[in-house]
Amino acid sequence: MTRKRHSVAVVGAGIAGATVARALALAGHSVHVFDKASAPGGRLATRRVEWVDRQGHAETTRLDHGALGFTACNPAFQAFVDLAQRAGWLAEWRPRLAPGSLPLEGGATLYVPAPDMPALCRHLLDGVPVSLSFTVDGLHRGPLAWQMQAGGVRHASTFDAVVLALPPAQAAPLLNPHRLDWARRASTALMQPCWTLMGIADDPEPESGWDLARPPSGPLAWVLRNDARPGRPAVPGQAHWVAHARTGWSRRHLEQPAALVQPQLQAALAECVGRPVDWHHCTVHRWRYALPQAHGTRPAPSFWWDTAKGLGVCGDCLGGCGVEGAWLSAQALSSALLQPASNAAGAPTAPADAVAAAAADQQAPRRFAA
Repeated sequence: MTRKRHSVAVVGAGIAGATVARALALAGHSVHVFDKASAPGGRLATRRVEWVDRQGHAETTRLDHGALGFTACNPAFQAFVDLAQRAGWLAEWRPRLAPGSLPLEGGATLYVPAPDMPALCRHLLDGVPVSLSFTVDGLHRGPLAWQMQAGGVRHASTFDAVVLALPPAQAAPLLNPHRLDWARRASTALMQPCWTLMGIADDPEPESGWDLARPPSGPLAWVLRNDARPGRPAVPGQAHWVAHARTGWSRRHLEQPAALVQPQLQAALAECVGRPVDWHHCTVHRWRYALPQAHGTRPAPSFWWDTAKGLGVCGDCLGGCGVEGAWLSAQALSSALLQPASNAAGAPTAPADAVAAAAADQQAPRRFAA
């Protein structure tokens, strides 16, 4: 039987979008990824910051202001992490916790992409066409194909299927004309916000003895020395700080101007380190959709897929919190798409090898479930 090569649009270039795009591309399908940002990565984010030092010299550095790292619990995801480590995409980080910190959940080892956080998504998307700074604001489904729309203008390419790998609040308006039930569920799937402080300061105590703090109280949930992380440059006399506010604090201050939020978080950081912080450069970033709200006891599918329409949704809002949940959701959706028609009703699996391009994935493309 002749196998058909399908074309798929993936909206979102974070870990979920990059994972499903790679799985489909390795299976031989034509994949095009769209993202509103200027680079892939989503919440695996690193920002390039520029400032002028006290001698008037222009300086630059990069600060990881999104996810601080991740753990691996699921065996399939652990297998992926092991492969990514061997490929040089990930490094282990065993941070020294500050005195009085809450313990790390899931163990003392975190995995960190290197040399920056978006590197993992860049590797997964290697060879996959990506349209950046393209904010999809409409999905149009004709008799034969889908088209993406941005700024009221339709992209020239057409697609057999569309996968949304977006925060639910952003996916809902795109789903509304095509799957109203999904749109309603997405619009009620709450995501937790997070205000993040980042900057460069003097380092009067280079031997402070800790890399990461989890304060048990106060506005800050996480405080980290970015320059202590694997592959990140350390500059003598400088401390590169990133601090994430607690969910409740961020929600209460969500609509405050950055100019009011920044001094509050700077004061909280000074209290955490126990001394004034002499800043060279500092700024804040507001993540409206930082983490999904914890699921209740009601079981939920880890992805949505409508075979008749060729429309799917994946992400950590369905698969579970964080990078692992997003990866598992994307792998489950890609498995459902790639199942032979005779097995379409079976439970999707999550293949571990999204890195090594195993021989089975390099063979002729499999069909979408019919």
